[in-house]
Amino acid sequence: MRHRGLTLYIPEYHRPKDHAAALAFMKANPFAIVVSSGETSPFATHVPVLVAETEGRIHLRGHVARANPHWKMLEAERETLVIFHGPHAYVSPSLYESRESVPTWNYAAIHAYGRAHIITDPAPLTEILLATITTFEQAYLKQWQNLNKSFRAKMLGQIVGFEIPVGRLESKFKLSQNRPRADQARVIQALESSPDSAISAVARLMKEQGLGR
Repeated sequence: MRHRGLTLYIPEYHRPKDHAAALAFMKANPFAIVVSSGETSPFATHVPVLVAETEGRIHLRGHVARANPHWKMLEAERETLVIFHGPHAYVSPSLYESRESVPTWNYAAIHAYGRAHIITDPAPLTEILLATITTFEQAYLKQWQNLNKSFRAKMLGQIVGFEIPVGRLESKFKLSQNRPRADQARVIQALESSPDSAISAVARLMKEQGLGR
């Protein structure tokens, strides 16, 4: 999706190769930042977010603690921002053929916007919890179902769910696309050799985008 009033700087060559790549990135990096404008200053919550696409529309679901005032902001505001951020890495200019080069940083991020709908009814709230458990720890599902009903009801009462139909999506994959293929290949090789899995993940993302070939 495109929007005339972009709020994230994205050169055309930094866009992911297709919508499927953006959706896969969101699902692979579900620990997102939910941002509201707030009454006097921006307010953010770090929270796992479930990502699904139905009939071409992306929907985000999650929950926050009822004690967290953020849910009231989500309920009141016309638009909420959810930021999905993934692996990132420093890129040394020594990897480039041209000596007239400077350092940079490779990364990927997606900004999703939409109006949040607050969920407090036990049935749909339970659906969100079950989907969360199934996504992140399927083995825990049986334990949850065997918990005392009063305990589960108490836990449900301490959280508030949300669903956000995404109205626009801004995806930025800054992965050395503006460099010659030979430079891209050297960057990939250098990042792949790192013992830090987060850094080597950037190399994998570059390969998935068809870079360095």
